[in-house]
Amino acid sequence: MLWAPWRMAYIEGRRPERCIFCVEAQPQESWRERLILAVTDRSVVMLNRFPYNNGHLLVAPRGHKPCLEELSAREFSDLMTTLRRGVAAVNELLRPQGANVGMNLGKCAGAGIEGHLHWHVVPRWEGDTNFMPVTGETKVISEHLMHTYDRLRPFFGHGPG
Repeated sequence: MLWAPWRMAYIEGRRPERCIFCVEAQPQESWRERLILAVTDRSVVMLNRFPYNNGHLLVAPRGHKPCLEELSAREFSDLMTTLRRGVAAVNELLRPQGANVGMNLGKCAGAGIEGHLHWHVVPRWEGDTNFMPVTGETKVISEHLMHTYDRLRPFFGHGPG
């Protein structure tokens, strides 16, 4: 038996009323509930609530922007610094053997949230694509999402303000 209760909201198609990446003036007390690991002046990093693997991060601009060309040079620079920091945290804590880092631009490319650009950081290990996802269309996540959050959060320090 596999147990991943956090996936039920995804399966049932329930979506939050607001954009998950828009984090204006969020008190840090609500970060854990929203899986927010860090907020900079121009970016946010959080765990994916429906991960492909343990430690699956999402890195997004704080501004609600759907495409790369709308980012200012300062926003893009901050995002790349935050992305690099996220990959380093995952590498140090989880010790994956590799990672997929990328984004889906547009619905036809697989973007689940089309209106807000974001990068995925998916840690990878040899053998993590085994018979379960191939034949059973099931992915085994070996660590509870909130435990992963609690382990990763210290790598990101405090947010602005």
